[in-house]
Amino acid sequence: MSTTVWLHNPSRKAAGREAQEDGRVRREIRLTSPASQAGSPTDGPTRAYLERDLPAGGHDAYRAARKEGARAFLLWSDAHRRQLLARVVTKSAAKGEARVFEVLGAAGESLALISRTPAMHGGRGRSHWTVEQAGRPAVVGAKGHLFWWCVWWLLLPLWLAIAVGSIVGGGDIARMPRTIRWKSSGEEVLVWGSDGNDFALTVLADWWDPRVTASLAALVNSHDGWLGKPWDEGK
Repeated sequence: MSTTVWLHNPSRKAAGREAQEDGRVRREIRLTSPASQAGSPTDGPTRAYLERDLPAGGHDAYRAARKEGARAFLLWSDAHRRQLLARVVTKSAAKGEARVFEVLGAAGESLALISRTPAMHGGRGRSHWTVEQAGRPAVVGAKGHLFWWCVWWLLLPLWLAIAVGSIVGGGDIARMPRTIRWKSSGEEVLVWGSDGNDFALTVLADWWDPRVTASLAALVNSHDGWLGKPWDEGK
């Protein structure tokens, strides 16, 4: 049975703020399942409440580390931070190498390692995501399909013109290919894709820890590309 998780951001008016005046966490990882897919995605229940794990230097220190590839998130079971579900930390963010992140449980136990190899590194043209859940084989997914990347680069002048027009006119900007499909023994187990609206992570195998998939959705969304709007980038 498949499930889908996605990042629900706060309203435009509250964009860039981690919490409301009462201290509640604003961003949510929401869930839908086959029983609820007939409705709107925003009707799905909340799986986790998500925020950046800010260092001692605050927003500026986080953004400086972020430019080097680091990420640090907290996932809570409730909006008032009464129970921690998982923590995402950066294990390695060496320049020119794969960025490695670890998902930790509430007690500090390792749940998974997630690595991202940037495009044009390691002999690969596309960026790759590897997920190694504890006790399970590693699965690898590449960003975008080769065919659509060829189309993108062939039509790059057109996309640039559309981007300029979108900025001037206030419309949507043409985006690079973003779909990611992870496989295990030839079978798809995770898909980062879109139904025409926001991107979401669909879990096709029942052996995934929901804390890992929620963390993966947050990580992939934080690498939204130079034309995107990563949720953890602003102040």
